[in-house]
Amino acid sequence: MLTDKLRGIVVTVFALLATSVVAQTNPTVQERLGYPATARLLVIHADDLGMNHSVNRAIFEALDKGWVTSASILVPCPWFPEVVRYAKAHPDADLGIHQALNSEWNDFRWGPVSSKDKVASLLDAQGYLPLDTPEVAKNAKVSEVETELRAQIDRAQGMGIHLSHLDSHMGTLFATPDLFKVYLHMGYAYGLPVLFESVTPRQLPPGYEVPSNEIMVDSVLQMMPGVSAKDWLDWYKKTLAPLKPGVYQLIVHLAYDDEEMRGATWDHPDWGAAWRQHDLDMVKSPEFRQFLKDQGFVLVTWKQLAKALPKGYGKTGGQ
Repeated sequence: MLTDKLRGIVVTVFALLATSVVAQTNPTVQERLGYPATARLLVIHADDLGMNHSVNRAIFEALDKGWVTSASILVPCPWFPEVVRYAKAHPDADLGIHQALNSEWNDFRWGPVSSKDKVASLLDAQGYLPLDTPEVAKNAKVSEVETELRAQIDRAQGMGIHLSHLDSHMGTLFATPDLFKVYLHMGYAYGLPVLFESVTPRQLPPGYEVPSNEIMVDSVLQMMPGVSAKDWLDWYKKTLAPLKPGVYQLIVHLAYDDEEMRGATWDHPDWGAAWRQHDLDMVKSPEFRQFLKDQGFVLVTWKQLAKALPKGYGKTGGQ
């Protein structure tokens, strides 16, 4: 007969062995990339590349100087050709597609990449992509959503951009189960990792599961309205410092607070010109970069994260 004390020891040993087996059979993304399980990997990601020249020049500078590690492109926007030129000159830049079904600025609008007659359900009364997500969720036909998302990816690849991942502009592709399924399907179809958080199962449609080894990011972090300019840097520090081991994406919105950006976002202070200048000042500040070093964050790209995808992911190609 085992004594209670000895029985407790045996139970503890078996529990530790079981935990070790699970860890070996289900390695973390960090471990799949060659880092210890205790590592904190961080993608510093700039949204909205291609929106206008002010955004482009800020993000180009941030990519070139290592202030951000990744960016995603709004293919329907008018300054997309400048992104193509940059991408050809910087083939190693980590660039994804910011899959867009919205055109959110009142005086600065864009339409779809696809012919409008093929995606009529994606248009507002003026023929642009809608201003906000609810209109898309209410009216968009799934087949036309797929047509447009494919067109955006095909245009970028066709013009020579080497894509690293896909994500969703304004989170619109998380708005309904049908939109979400198309979003994930684009990743499989093109063999590209898709931004999706493991800690937000609410995003999964009922009855729909994403294999855990296809989810590259534990949590997505971004500043929301309500933070004053004087507290900008402190907010980022307080948000990042408590993070546990895992993989995280920090989304920033970069631009210069210049006439072009103020004109585009004149009635939209949230994520507008001043906001984006604050984010630019933050990512380039020596204090922030020293904070990341002191915290031991490992800065990574989506090209690196893609190496952690399971073998055979995306074998369907573009079909």
